[in-house]
Amino acid sequence: MNTSAFYHRPESEYAYLYTKDTMKIRLRTGIGDVRSVSLIKGDPYLITFDKWYLEKTPMKKMLSTDLHDYWEIETQSKFHRLQYGFCVEGIDGNEIFYGDQGVFPYQEEFLEVANYYFRMPFFQEIDRFHSPEWVKETVWYQIFPERFANGDPTNDPEGTLSWGSKQPDREDFFGGDLQGVIDHLDYLVDLGINGIYFCPIFKATSNHKYDTIDYFEIDPDFGDKELFKKLVDEAHKRGIRIMLDAVFNHMGDYSPQWQDVIKNGENSIYADWFHIHSFPVDDYDMTDIPETARNLSFDTFAFTPHMPKLNTANPEVQAYLLDIATYWIREFDIDAWRLDVANEVDHHFWKRFRKEVTAIKEDFYILGEIWHSSQSWLQGDEFHAVMNYAFTDNIKDFFVNKKISPSKMVSGMNSQQLLYRDQTNEVTFNILDSHDTARILTICNGDKDLAKATLAFMFLQKGSPCIYYGTEIGMLGDNDPDCRRCMVWEEDGQDLAMLAYTKELIKLRKEYSDVITYGDLQWQRVEDNGRLLLSKTTADGTQLLAFFNESAQSVSLDVQGEILLSQKTTPDEAGGFFVENHGFVIYKCEK
Repeated sequence: MNTSAFYHRPESEYAYLYTKDTMKIRLRTGIGDVRSVSLIKGDPYLITFDKWYLEKTPMKKMLSTDLHDYWEIETQSKFHRLQYGFCVEGIDGNEIFYGDQGVFPYQEEFLEVANYYFRMPFFQEIDRFHSPEWVKETVWYQIFPERFANGDPTNDPEGTLSWGSKQPDREDFFGGDLQGVIDHLDYLVDLGINGIYFCPIFKATSNHKYDTIDYFEIDPDFGDKELFKKLVDEAHKRGIRIMLDAVFNHMGDYSPQWQDVIKNGENSIYADWFHIHSFPVDDYDMTDIPETARNLSFDTFAFTPHMPKLNTANPEVQAYLLDIATYWIREFDIDAWRLDVANEVDHHFWKRFRKEVTAIKEDFYILGEIWHSSQSWLQGDEFHAVMNYAFTDNIKDFFVNKKISPSKMVSGMNSQQLLYRDQTNEVTFNILDSHDTARILTICNGDKDLAKATLAFMFLQKGSPCIYYGTEIGMLGDNDPDCRRCMVWEEDGQDLAMLAYTKELIKLRKEYSDVITYGDLQWQRVEDNGRLLLSKTTADGTQLLAFFNESAQSVSLDVQGEILLSQKTTPDEAGGFFVENHGFVIYKCEK
C-alpha cells in the first residue's frame, strides 16, 4: 500500500463543520490502491472508558482524480467534539491505522494512544463556513451595461454609435444604460433568470468602467442613483437578486486621488494610497500592446497605466473602500459584490470587508474573481466562492477544444471540487464565457449543438450557473472587445430555437437544484475511446442521470426513466435511443 499518498488535514476542506451538528471528513489515498477506509472516532475524554477505538464506521469512496481516491463520511458527536483516525485496508490485504502522528499497524497498542488521533476540539458554530442559501437556487445573467440595451438616448455620451452598427472596438460607445435593463426585466423573468451580475456601473471614462473615477456615483452614461434604486426595487419585485462589480484592486487614472498625485507628486496627500516607486508618475512609454506601458514607476493592474493599484494596507484606503462596500448595501439593498482582481488584494483587507458587509446583510454573497486554485480566500472569513474558471476550463477543454479525454476532464473537475468545503462548491459561480473571454458559440465554431451540449453539462454541475448576455439567442463574439457586442433585440436576428432551449435548460436546473446541489454524484461511464459520459446524481430518492456522446458515432442508450431534456436522439428498435454526436439525454429515475 502506498502510504505516502495518504493525506488529511484537520479543520480544512478535509475536516469541517457542515451543519451545526454535522462534520464532513475526507481522506485521500492512492488511486486504486485501497479496498476500504473506515473512521475510528469518539470523544477525546472517553477513550480509556469507552474504548471506542475498537469500533469503526465505513467511509464511502466519493470522487477520484487521475492520481488519488477520496473517501468521505458525515458524522456527529453527542458532546460536539471529536477525536478520530482512519483504518485503511489496502488492495494487498494489509490494514493500517492512520492518525495525526502518521501511519501505524492496526493494532490495539497503537489505537489506544489518544495523542495518535486527529482532533476537532469543539464544534464551533461561529467558525463554521456559512454561505447564502439563495445562491444555490440562482441562475445568473451577466450584463455588460454599455452593450445590453439603450433605454434612454438622452444620456448617450458624445460620439455614441448606432446600436449594433459595427463590431465593437475598445473605445466605442453604443449607449447601453440602466433604463435599458429596466425595460427588459420581464424578458429576463421569462427566460427564468433570478440573479443579475453587472459589470461596473460607477463613474469612469471607459466603456467597460473598470477604471473607476468615483465609486459613489453611477456613471452618467448609464443613469443616476434614483434610476439604479428603481432598477434594484423592480428586480427584487420579480425575485431577481443584484450583484455589482467592485474594483478595489485599482482606480482609474482620472480619479481625483490619482490626479492629485500627478499634480503634487510625493507631496500629494494620496501618495501613500498607491504603490509608487518614484516620481513623477506620468513619465512612461506606451507600447504597441493596447493599454500597456513600459517603464512604469508605480504598480498597476497588469501594465495598464490607466489603472494604478491601490495600497489596501493603508488604513485610509481601507476605510474609503469599506465605506463604498457598505454604502451600496445600506442605501440600495444590493445582494452581492463580485470582486475584481480579488487575488491581488491582501487577505487582511478582505477579512475586514467580509465582516463589514455581512454585518449589514447576513446573507450577502461575496464572489471573488480568481482564475486559479483559491483555498486561501475560501476559509470562511473572506469570500463565499470564486468565479469557477479552473473548473469550467476542464469542461471546455473536453467538449469544445478537444484537448483532453473524458477521464481527464472528470479528474480536473473533481480536483477543483476537492479543494474546497461543500459550502463553497454549492455556491461557486460557474461560467463558460464572459466579458473577458470569447463567447461559447464562437469557440464552438458556430456549432450550436455542441454549444447546447456544453451548456447542458455545465448546468448539471454543483454551483450557481451564469449565462453571459446574448448566449441564449446565439450571439457570437471573439475575445475582448468582440465578446462585448450589442445585444440583439430584433427577433429576426435572434436564434429563437436557442432561446427556447435555454429556457428549458434553466427550468430544469431550477426544478432539480436540490438534487444537483446536495446529491451524491457518481460517474458511471467515462469512456476515453468512445468519448462518452454517464453521470448519476442521487438525492432524497431521486436519481438524475445524464448521458453525453462526444464521439463521431451514434451510440445506443437504454433509458429507464423519464426524459427531462435531450438532443440529437432517435428511437432504436429495442425501445431505447440512438444518441448522435453532440447528443445527450438527461433523465430521472426514482430509487
